[in-house]
Amino acid sequence: MIQEFAIVPAVDVLDGRAVRLLRGDYDRVEVDAGDPLALVRQVAAASPPLIHVVALGAARDGGAPVELARAVSDAAAPVPVQLGGGVRSVADAISLVDAGLARVIVGTAAFGAIPLPDFVDALGERLVVSVDVAAGIVRTAGWLESAELTTREALARSSAAGVSNVVCTAIDRDGARGGPDLELLREVRASFGGSILAAGGIRDQADVDAVRALGIDGVVVGRAWLDGTLELS
Repeated sequence: MIQEFAIVPAVDVLDGRAVRLLRGDYDRVEVDAGDPLALVRQVAAASPPLIHVVALGAARDGGAPVELARAVSDAAAPVPVQLGGGVRSVADAISLVDAGLARVIVGTAAFGAIPLPDFVDALGERLVVSVDVAAGIVRTAGWLESAELTTREALARSSAAGVSNVVCTAIDRDGARGGPDLELLREVRASFGGSILAAGGIRDQADVDAVRALGIDGVVVGRAWLDGTLELS
């Protein structure tokens, strides 16, 4: 789907609002951007290669956000949408594809009891594994729990399962406007041969260029395009 380096806008949804949290803290809503569907339509007008949506409440609590998936897919059309949050089973993931998503992001369930190859078999290229990292350890359940895996271990498990796409978030950089974690991204690029999207801390074009120089395939940006420090075009 992504043929060249991609700048992918992010829309995070919590309690029916488009928000930006600081470092994933549900009590730290730094930006309230209003109606998420209006924001999706706005960003789709810039014709990005993909729109990245996270259902924050579902990520924390579970429960596939099928209605949200259907609504954002319709609002973004013809721009494809990848959405994460709430997937706890293969059936959850399939229900989101059926709702119109181009790609489904799986984090918590990818490193839980369900064999990761089951998701690969069901979704193929539509699967994106979310590797969300704090202090070298992968976090799950809305970043509130530990997967008890290092970054390298999580990526090795993904590679062994045949995963083609990952999105890696540096949790301590997310929403903090402090720049990307280039050391983490070097480790990720060295550990995983598939497509990688980097998230967390992207501020401007200089940050985009620094990430691109590492051989990463694209960046996910939220605060930067809302603040106007990075143009999606």
